[in-house]
Amino acid sequence: MPIDQRQFAPATARNRDFILPILQRVLPESGTILEIGSGSGEHAVFFAQSLAGLNWQPSDTHAEALNSIRAWIEYAGATNVAMPLLLDVGASAWPLAHADALVCINVIHYSPLESTTALLTGAARVLPPGGVLYCYGPYRRGGRHTSPSNEEFDAWLKQRDPRFGVRDMETVEDEAAACGLRLEEVIAMPANNFSLVFRRN
Repeated sequence: MPIDQRQFAPATARNRDFILPILQRVLPESGTILEIGSGSGEHAVFFAQSLAGLNWQPSDTHAEALNSIRAWIEYAGATNVAMPLLLDVGASAWPLAHADALVCINVIHYSPLESTTALLTGAARVLPPGGVLYCYGPYRRGGRHTSPSNEEFDAWLKQRDPRFGVRDMETVEDEAAACGLRLEEVIAMPANNFSLVFRRN
């Protein structure tokens, strides 16, 4: 009997039903959606099945994650999800040269700050004018955490890797603007998270 290579991320089940209505509103009706940092692959198959007109392209920087993503695609029978790409946002060229929109969930705080800059630079490179970059996760505002739990989470992230951490929303907005991406919406989400909707100028 083959080994089930699916990984399970508890946060996925907690946030996907809140994220989906926003994606339904801001993503195009058709086209290719590049997901950065797909992790287990659970978000990819859930959103793709709910957004049937879109072609979902998952990716991750960790090779071991790709096995879980493939397993979820096969398990769900998701016909509009492509096989995952190994994608390092810091690379000078991404394996996908064009995407109609980008989705990035719980990635920015789990990576070094320079990866955020690379993500925004790459997004501006592959998105068409007016294309959307959707980012989800915790952020500080005005240099302060928005809750004690986020402050504790930030300390835990830094213990795991000193380069990780909850970012200042204003810093991310400024970095995005320098890349030609305008912060169009800030949406407060459950569990002290935010949805940021950027649009390429």
